[in-house]
Amino acid sequence: MARNARNTKDVRLDAPKGMRAPVLVPRRRQSSDRFGRFTEWIARAMGTPWFLMGLTVFCFAWVLYNTLSPEDLRFDSAALGFTALTLILSLQASYAAPLILLAQNRQDDRDRVQIEQDRQRSERNLADTEYLAREVVALRLALKDVASRDFIRQELRSLLEELEEQKDGAAPESGRADRPRG
Repeated sequence: MARNARNTKDVRLDAPKGMRAPVLVPRRRQSSDRFGRFTEWIARAMGTPWFLMGLTVFCFAWVLYNTLSPEDLRFDSAALGFTALTLILSLQASYAAPLILLAQNRQDDRDRVQIEQDRQRSERNLADTEYLAREVVALRLALKDVASRDFIRQELRSLLEELEEQKDGAAPESGRADRPRG
């Protein structure tokens, strides 16, 4: 009874859906991507030389067995044009085409996502580059107002020259002032 009360207490229908406990606990889903990965694996395998060689060996063995074996052991008649082999190859082709298309669609989806990510990355890089370019221009403008080392040296030399001229020009006048007039 207490258990029943607790269960009804957990399932509140008067609370918003996100606030209440789930009535039915969903089973853990299998990866929906598993089939897609399987189709890609099949498509990749069908595009290999090993698959082509294996299919060739299979067909060759089929034809050899049904041609050279005793009549009562044959399961596909050469007189009927190897009908069973033709059906098997047709079945393989009918499944291969959609599997390859599924794999291509998945690849297209991945490419689309990658292109979108590349576009966003390029936009960020462009914005960063433009910001850095504006900062460099601002620094260049600010550096025009800042005195450079050569400018300061030149100004100091000109000040020293002015001081020396004043000193040279002021020394004779001060010497004349010390002498008695006469």
